[in-house]
Amino acid sequence: MGRPDPEEGQLPAPVKPPDGGWGWIVLLGCFVITGFSYAFPKAVSVYFKELMKDFHVGYSDTAWISSIMLAMLYGTGPVCSIMVNQFGCRPVMLIGGLLASAGMILASFTTNIIELYLTAGVLTGLGMALNFQPSLIMLGTYFDKRRPLANGLAAAGSPVFLSSLSPLGQVLLEKFGWRGGFLIMGGLLLNCCTCGAVMRPLDMGMKRKMGKAQDKYEAKEMLPIGGKSEEGISTTDGTKKGKKAKKKPKKGKKLLDFSIFSNRGFIIYTISKFILVLGLFVPPILLVNYAKDTGVPDTEAAFLLSIIGFIDIFARPACGMVAGLKWVRPHVAYLFSFSMLFNGLTDICSARASNYTGLVIFCVFFGISYGMVGALQFEVLMAIVGSQKFSSAIGLVLLIEAFAVLIGPPSAGRLVDALKNYEVIFYLAGSEVVLSALFLGVASYCCLNRGKKEPPPENNPTAGAGSDTEEAESDVQEAEEHSSDNHQPAHSTDNAVVMASEEANHVAEEQRGEGGGCPAGDGEVLARDGCNADQMVERDSF
Repeated sequence: MGRPDPEEGQLPAPVKPPDGGWGWIVLLGCFVITGFSYAFPKAVSVYFKELMKDFHVGYSDTAWISSIMLAMLYGTGPVCSIMVNQFGCRPVMLIGGLLASAGMILASFTTNIIELYLTAGVLTGLGMALNFQPSLIMLGTYFDKRRPLANGLAAAGSPVFLSSLSPLGQVLLEKFGWRGGFLIMGGLLLNCCTCGAVMRPLDMGMKRKMGKAQDKYEAKEMLPIGGKSEEGISTTDGTKKGKKAKKKPKKGKKLLDFSIFSNRGFIIYTISKFILVLGLFVPPILLVNYAKDTGVPDTEAAFLLSIIGFIDIFARPACGMVAGLKWVRPHVAYLFSFSMLFNGLTDICSARASNYTGLVIFCVFFGISYGMVGALQFEVLMAIVGSQKFSSAIGLVLLIEAFAVLIGPPSAGRLVDALKNYEVIFYLAGSEVVLSALFLGVASYCCLNRGKKEPPPENNPTAGAGSDTEEAESDVQEAEEHSSDNHQPAHSTDNAVVMASEEANHVAEEQRGEGGGCPAGDGEVLARDGCNADQMVERDSF
């Protein structure tokens, strides 16, 4: 009684996250998927110089490859959410691994930049999207108390892979050319299928069995002991089946939950992330070409991304541990705002770096701030919407961010072609990141904290009694409806009606004993237009 039924359009109660066990294997798979998803679009920038020579294009044209990858990673979020809700995480990830690998293999045979957009950009980006989002959903399923640490460790996959894929790409470029490098990279992406295979869903069967056992136990406790108890149990089960048959056609399974837009915290988070993505990815994408234009050798220029990755490796788990502290976790949104502010100021202060030493210093501070942002971004979203709505929330957030991804790096590349000056790009990118940090911090303080400080409604014993009376009244109505719909003379149904009536009379007697009730006539279960209505009016006045 009073427990929502999964078949009535609501999700079943989730199994308690184990915070360990097989979850560590899931964390390892999420580590690899995150590494490929975020590091691959940046590592591909190593091949841009050769692509510009072969296809006779400029910076902005080659920057579109990374932008399309990231746009597919973000823009297909709702599609991924629907597929995960329909088929589960494991099948979607297996298909995504095959698509990502096929895209890079086909890209090695392209003859123009448009074909490269469709293969390495669209197909590989779609494959990585089908791996990235389900892996985060599975991580949130397996971890609760240790979730900030788990998110930090999984996010560390991005710098680890960035520090390894960039030098590897440079070596492959020198020995096999960009075509051979793309072919080998496509083979490496097949490891995404292995990661998808280990994403074992938590068993929901035990939870359903416990719920059914609890229903029968409640029925035994409420009905008289004897031979009629079994009839009462069967009648209760029959009543539930009848209600399910009536309500099941009315409600369907939600593949994408748009109700999260009523959450003010979610709206604030989405707007700040849109502004953030406009400038967050610009410096690492253009860093290698910027270093090469200043006279830095190709190998040392690629090593700059490795420096960012090396610092990022330690920054993400450390930030995850800090975010998991008891006195920090309730205020994790402000820590996220500080990390974005740190990243934006790093871009602005390092805009005048014109030698290799200055670029190395920039990479150190950028790696720290970038790692903090990466470790906290999805932890904040999980804290805002919860694990049950996270699959829909992340899909919608990534879709909105896709527009920012399509605007940011290509616009920066076009400005480089027009101005031949990277200083303006760093100033612009840093200003966008700082603006997003200020918006998140100020909006969270003004909108969310003000709502929390509103005084709670006063507790009224009469109102509480009214809610109990309403529940008893609903039980009577349900039993009467079932008895009217049933064509067989089942005397066990009459027992259920009498039981609910006695329960309602008992609640009314308690109200009169406490001095908060209303006079009721003999033999009346509830005065529908009298006591209960007055209590509802009094409760609504608060």
